[in-house]
Amino acid sequence: MHARVTQFQLLPGKLQDFAVALDSLVPLMREQAGFRSLIVLRGEATPGAPPQATVITLWDSLEALRASEENLYFYRAMARVLEFSEGFPAIHEHKVLIYEFSAAA
Repeated sequence: MHARVTQFQLLPGKLQDFAVALDSLVPLMREQAGFRSLIVLRGEATPGAPPQATVITLWDSLEALRASEENLYFYRAMARVLEFSEGFPAIHEHKVLIYEFSAAA
């Protein structure tokens, strides 16, 4: 399993807009071959600073992760959320060493 970790510096007051835009992409994500999961984390560098968002997507394989970047899904996703962030996000690929997700109750 592989992960794409994307870190956004959000514009002041745009956290909710960012979340709504990202949530609207979930159906597109589910259509991608090898897509497993989405996790979005909120943080801030210092109290009172504009929020940061870390978006983690999990994929069956490195090939599936990279294939998602070669179709319109990736570009649509970035276009929808970039208007709420400052600059271009940092994007990294990672090999997942350990994961455990409990089944929904």
